[in-house]
Amino acid sequence: MKRNYQLALLSAFLLWFAWPPIPFSSPILLIALVPILLATENIIGAQAKKKGKLIFRTAFLCFFAWNTASIYWVFNSLDSAIPTWVAALISLIPFGLGAVLMTLAFWLYYRLRLITSKVWAYAGLICFWIGYEYLHQSWDLAFPWMNLGNGFAATHQLVQWYEYTGVYGGTLWVLLSNILFFEIWLAIKAGTLKLNRIRLILPTLILVTLPILISLFIYFTHTEKSNPANIVVVQPNIDPYKKFGTMPPSEQINRLIHLSDSVGQSNTEYFIWPETAISQGTEEKTFREDENFKTIQNFLNKYKNSNLISGIESFAIYDSAATVTARYNRNSGIYFDVFNAAVSIENSGTLQFYHKSKLVPGVEQTPFSNALSFLKPAFAAFGGATGSYGKQDEPSVFYSQSGIGSAPVICYESIWGEYVAEYIKKDAQFIAIITNDGWWGNTSGKDQHLHYAKLRAIETRRWVARSANTGISAFINQRGDIVQRTQWWVQGAIKQDINLNEELSFYVRFGDYIARGGSIGSGVFALILVIALLKKRNSEVF
Repeated sequence: MKRNYQLALLSAFLLWFAWPPIPFSSPILLIALVPILLATENIIGAQAKKKGKLIFRTAFLCFFAWNTASIYWVFNSLDSAIPTWVAALISLIPFGLGAVLMTLAFWLYYRLRLITSKVWAYAGLICFWIGYEYLHQSWDLAFPWMNLGNGFAATHQLVQWYEYTGVYGGTLWVLLSNILFFEIWLAIKAGTLKLNRIRLILPTLILVTLPILISLFIYFTHTEKSNPANIVVVQPNIDPYKKFGTMPPSEQINRLIHLSDSVGQSNTEYFIWPETAISQGTEEKTFREDENFKTIQNFLNKYKNSNLISGIESFAIYDSAATVTARYNRNSGIYFDVFNAAVSIENSGTLQFYHKSKLVPGVEQTPFSNALSFLKPAFAAFGGATGSYGKQDEPSVFYSQSGIGSAPVICYESIWGEYVAEYIKKDAQFIAIITNDGWWGNTSGKDQHLHYAKLRAIETRRWVARSANTGISAFINQRGDIVQRTQWWVQGAIKQDINLNEELSFYVRFGDYIARGGSIGSGVFALILVIALLKKRNSEVF
């Protein structure tokens, strides 16, 4: 078993080394799973009892080590706010939950090996893995950060074909390549590689090189249609732990305005401020009466064609429990929702609001709160609620005075390819990502988040204007190139003439079709396993 554990840790190391933000290493993903596949094969062929448990234990070691090494920054974001031991315990959830789901894919692959051919078992492994990734972006504990297709974000030149497949095309590429390289390794050990050159080596070479060649061709031949708009992105660099405490909201607004003025010009179409830039809780219906709004209006009067997209902490008041997330205030007898929102402000006074939909589990929403809604009276009796932030069910596009459509994507939402594509279907011509990555500290988390935005640019063929409170803010073109960027923990503002786009990519039109197909396949293979189990039990009865 020691040898198998070493192989598991080798896979974990290769997966980590290939993961963003480490540059130029992403092709290692195409072989990174070979050691854990070999460890699984060793256990299957061994004379041992309880092989399923051994495979589960070995695979979990691999994926837990990989997840922990790659998203260690989750602990950093918690450690500054709560006791270290509590932060460590909570961090085990994102570190371990994804690892368990990955491990289940390998364990189910082993179960298929017992009842079907190796080829069908491989097909099952691919479907189970893709099914896990789709589940992990769809349920209330969603955290699709570690989807295999995201691993090419730091080397986006190799995956320009994501405009057709999305990141699930990358996941499929990684899984197929690893299986073929593993079969080549087995053939080398058995001394049969010469006999299987055409069956193994040729398909592997095609599978590895053809997508890269296609991607490089797309990358170097892609041209943007000229449709310029001047955009300003602001990075105020306000410590997130002071933002909601010691630094007055008015002072924050003044800093944002000063930075915007430093680069704004007469033809600027949009100023973009980061997540929760307007940090004072504001009722949406009465926002025009707010002093911060009046200050912003005075600023915009200098830029007659401009619009401001800003993050805002807002709330809405109801007479009754109008939403599942509505909270009850016993003192005033009212219900209300709090939103992590974006607002579009024109100098004409027109307002548009968007409420963040993809909320961070445990931080911004209570998982499975809809299923627990029957407990709301009990929670209300203690002054609580079954949910946290309110949200809207689908994205909405902001439209400027001149008719430009922008996609207000708030922080965590930028890792959902299909969700961002929904903005584009609603005529968004560029993507405005507003975020506050300062909670994570100077870790790889902020860099991964930036790199993932490049994938959204490729999938949608839209420019990305990214405003981050403490960094990293950037402009990303339609090929996924970072054209301009700020430094970490430095205040500033940058401007760029971007090209607006109205065309819909294949991926925007059809979304995560690979993920849906894989999920259906995982259901079919799971049904086969259940039928096999029932047949075995029936035969044992007789």
